[in-house]
Amino acid sequence: MKLNKFSKELTQSDSQPASQAMLYALGLNEADLHKPFVGICSTGFEGNPCNMHLNDLSLHVKKGTESADTVGLIFNTIGVSDGISMGTDGMRYSLPSREIIADSIETMVNAHAYDAVITVVGCDKNMPGAIMGMLRLNRPGLMVYGGTIASGCYNDEKLNIVSAFEAWGKKVAGEISEEDYKGVIKNACPGPGACGGMYTANTMASAIEAMGMSLPYNSSKPALSELKEDDCFDSGKAVKLLLEKDIKPKDIITKKSLENAFTTVTALGGSTNAVLHFLAIAETAGIEFNLEDFQKISDKTPFLADLKPSGKFLMEDVHNIGGTPAVLKYLMDEGYLHKDCLTVTGKTIEENLKDVQPLSFDQDVIHPIEKAIKKTGHIQILYGNLAEEGSVAKITGKEGLRFEGTAKVFNSEHEANEGISSGLVTKGDVVVIRYVGPKGGPGMPEMLKPTAAIMGAGLGNEVALITDGRFSGGTHGFVVGHISPEAFDGGLIALVEDGDKIVIDAEKNVLRLMVSDDELKNRKLKWQQPEVKEKSGWLSKYSKLVTSASRGCITE
Repeated sequence: MKLNKFSKELTQSDSQPASQAMLYALGLNEADLHKPFVGICSTGFEGNPCNMHLNDLSLHVKKGTESADTVGLIFNTIGVSDGISMGTDGMRYSLPSREIIADSIETMVNAHAYDAVITVVGCDKNMPGAIMGMLRLNRPGLMVYGGTIASGCYNDEKLNIVSAFEAWGKKVAGEISEEDYKGVIKNACPGPGACGGMYTANTMASAIEAMGMSLPYNSSKPALSELKEDDCFDSGKAVKLLLEKDIKPKDIITKKSLENAFTTVTALGGSTNAVLHFLAIAETAGIEFNLEDFQKISDKTPFLADLKPSGKFLMEDVHNIGGTPAVLKYLMDEGYLHKDCLTVTGKTIEENLKDVQPLSFDQDVIHPIEKAIKKTGHIQILYGNLAEEGSVAKITGKEGLRFEGTAKVFNSEHEANEGISSGLVTKGDVVVIRYVGPKGGPGMPEMLKPTAAIMGAGLGNEVALITDGRFSGGTHGFVVGHISPEAFDGGLIALVEDGDKIVIDAEKNVLRLMVSDDELKNRKLKWQQPEVKEKSGWLSKYSKLVTSASRGCITE
């Protein structure tokens, strides 16, 4: 079988002399033009620690492709730093960047006739965007994660990015000095790598490894290590086997492998963003996978990992106890994973895990099933009059399983942040942040700043927060997001008023506004859809194209 079935259109056709002239200009020779071409897509940029090292890692991937007698050609696409843009209008570009990443990969690989693609990614939206682009192309390829950041330290306290967000809440509450506030900020992030807890980046990396689209150990090898450089080289080398066996993303990504991925998210206590991203991945792959599938997995999968944001440990600690494969082996041996799913090694997940050392329980990072932190999953899909199309709650059990309180309504994140910092939010409130959904935001920004402020102010167990926006993987507390229909589309969240009673029940999976139907009809008559916030530019286009959160916010 020809391994260069796409690139040969450019490299072997007499009718493409200009194409070949340009390829020779790159330094390629005639022998190279008979080899398969591999696009290496890096989301590297200098603007944040998650991505600052990816262009360097791409060079190791390229060496790996060359060792396998293929031609690796590096190109770049964008990234948006959630940690930097969080709490600002820039955060509205974060989720939409996923679509640009997918579009860029599809564009470059098709336009330049690459036979395979390897994506080198770091931050949250990079990973699902990369997988979606690879699925659209359906050519041999795999994903390489840039790895987790090392922990920071200040006053003998282990730090990570969420420490900086929560320090602001502590400062507002008068619990820490200006000196200590600055000390936390300056020491929270010591260098390259994605945010260190089981936040969205590490969640998606672990899940994608479980799904079979990256090499074993890829998700847990730290960013600054020779192990990560070797991992990149091996990933570049691995693409040759995928070309030879013609193994493509749609051969690997199936309903069963998606179930493996979300089972891993559940066991590790991962981010609610995984729901959005796997809905989008499933739709791109043409797989029937909806909110009910997530709930079924959550109902039967225990929450085992004592990882931040709700726990004590970081991804570096998972690496130190055997890495993601040790966790996957334990889940598989206990009957929680489908063993026969194909992976990018050309082997099944069972074959990949055969020689992995079993997880030892003389550590506190991953609990055994009989001592699970919660017997069922922390991610719950709630329905009710406030969420007729569904919503996503992150309930670890530490916050309790039911919250009943009075609404404190804010029509933007900025309003909410001001309300929390000024003491407007008090014990027993359900903070409602609306008009921040996919269309209303536009862009469905994350609400980490207000949730971190609530935690920092010591109200984490006393206040709930619901929104048609979404949450960072760093969020913890009694929170419900992804409320659909969103306020901009006239969902019931648009009609909530201060003082209304709201019930959040994570045992019955209900989110309900306790207001009479007659009163709601009267409010609906008075409601007017607000004007679109963006009249031009990418966010304007996005607001016209994006679907609801219950469908993963894909664009169509």
